[in-house]
Amino acid sequence: MVASVVSLASSFIAVTSSSSPSYSSSFLTKLRHAPSLRLCFAVSPLRVKKHMAHTIARATLGLTQISPAFEAPKLTLATKEIDVTEWKGDLLAVGVTEKDLAKDQNSKFENPILKKLDSCLGGVLAEVSTEEDFTGKSGQSTVVRLPGLGSKRVGLFGLGQSASSTEAFKGLGEAAAAAAKTAQASDIAIVLASSEGLSAKSCTASAIASGAVLGIYEDNRYKSESKKPALKSVDILGLGTGPELEKKLKYAQDVAAGIILGKELVNSPANVLTPGKLAEEASNIASLYSDVLSAKILNEEQCKDLKMGSYLAVAAASANPPHFIHLTYKPPGGPAKLKLALVGKGLTFDSGGYNIKTGPGCSIELMKFDMGGSAAVLGAAKAIGQIKPSGVEVHFIVAACENMISGTGMRPGDIVTASNGKTIEVNNTDAEGRLTLADALVYACNQDVDKIVDLATLTGACIVALGPSIAGVFTPSDDLAKEVFAASEISGEKFWRMPMEESYWESMKSGVADMVNTGGRQGGAISAALFLKQFVDEKVQWMHIDMAGPVWSDKKRAATGFAISTLVEWVLKNSS
Repeated sequence: MVASVVSLASSFIAVTSSSSPSYSSSFLTKLRHAPSLRLCFAVSPLRVKKHMAHTIARATLGLTQISPAFEAPKLTLATKEIDVTEWKGDLLAVGVTEKDLAKDQNSKFENPILKKLDSCLGGVLAEVSTEEDFTGKSGQSTVVRLPGLGSKRVGLFGLGQSASSTEAFKGLGEAAAAAAKTAQASDIAIVLASSEGLSAKSCTASAIASGAVLGIYEDNRYKSESKKPALKSVDILGLGTGPELEKKLKYAQDVAAGIILGKELVNSPANVLTPGKLAEEASNIASLYSDVLSAKILNEEQCKDLKMGSYLAVAAASANPPHFIHLTYKPPGGPAKLKLALVGKGLTFDSGGYNIKTGPGCSIELMKFDMGGSAAVLGAAKAIGQIKPSGVEVHFIVAACENMISGTGMRPGDIVTASNGKTIEVNNTDAEGRLTLADALVYACNQDVDKIVDLATLTGACIVALGPSIAGVFTPSDDLAKEVFAASEISGEKFWRMPMEESYWESMKSGVADMVNTGGRQGGAISAALFLKQFVDEKVQWMHIDMAGPVWSDKKRAATGFAISTLVEWVLKNSS
């Protein structure tokens, strides 16, 4: 009888394993010496039927669909050398520093461009700046509509004390696009009051263009009503023209497209963006750029064959099965000299499991963004697919799943076994991201890559340490740190290198397994990085980026698209 029941249960597991991770062997943890152990399964057909119906229903929970009328904005970007007073369009946006607003004894602008504009407007621009106390501080703006120019409106946009950073120029593009939305402008021009001394005008134009594309974008996919942006074209004046600048503007649009994809993925609710849907989106990227990208999506059985017990343990409680995503970029026109891997945490929802997120500040309602690392990876994949850098092969890897609660789920105290054979005592089911990353990192190393960067919304401790705008960087490699920080200088995104204090590993030791999955509250982001290090081959350069803070903007109540532009810059720096 026992044999027949076990046989029936085995058949059931073989048939339904892709949708029902309800058996403890998914953890792949085995007792080494248990000769008398016998397992007995009782399978109810009714329960199977109900479970399958629940799985089907879960995919359309709430009947929410993306608006079929939704279209991403399409802008025509151009650089021009033209007198600002002769440009014709809806809005002329002038980026000004505090120094640019200096006036002479007659209260006239000293800056040549502002002086020329003000002269055409009869001195009104100087009066308005004084009356509205516009001093050129970062974030300030004022827009006026007056006759006298080819432009219907003129706006002054503050850049702060000086304008030299990518962040400032992106901000100018975003602010000008926002003003264009308010004015329902279809054509705008952006010019700097002072462009002398800029070391790389093409990079400045690229940053302004990127800001404009992102500034006009609004994620209205889930709104019943929304207005389409009127903005059609953006001219960037006074920073030169020619093929190099055209190439930079195309690059800005490609990266912005990746950032928009990343934002849309993070913004999507968990009842729409399931692990299966995330895998579908990844496959769509590969199909779109099939000349350079290919996709491999592993199901639960295939992950089990690879002994990914740590990852599958996290997924075990959810009705939505896990999907392991692997995109591969191969450069056109020859072999790659370097192999890189980008690994992203892909928890499409994190309830915390049995250590459920409760109480003030737990942010359970925002846990759709726990796949922010995977959004960064897939956004970068989209951009790389368009840019097609040479000389470098890139693997984009995501272990997608949900961390839920059910009778089949991982419990505190369980011991799981990762694909490199290391055992982990789960002392907190809400420290699940590192469990999925463990198997993803082992998989990445098995692709014979030279360098790995993993990205994850991993710890609240990193937000406490660095605040909401800065990501923590952990790596034993000084060379890799220099590469990524050089890329971030160009992207304008903020990272800070954190210590990997080996003595903190003491808090991660278990009495019954190789390690626990979380240590004490103190130094939580560091101990999390030390945990991940256990699953990376020593010959591989590796970096962990904890982006729990900057993945989301509380002010905008939306995703930021963080890290995508930095990742793309890093890949390009490694290309030939």
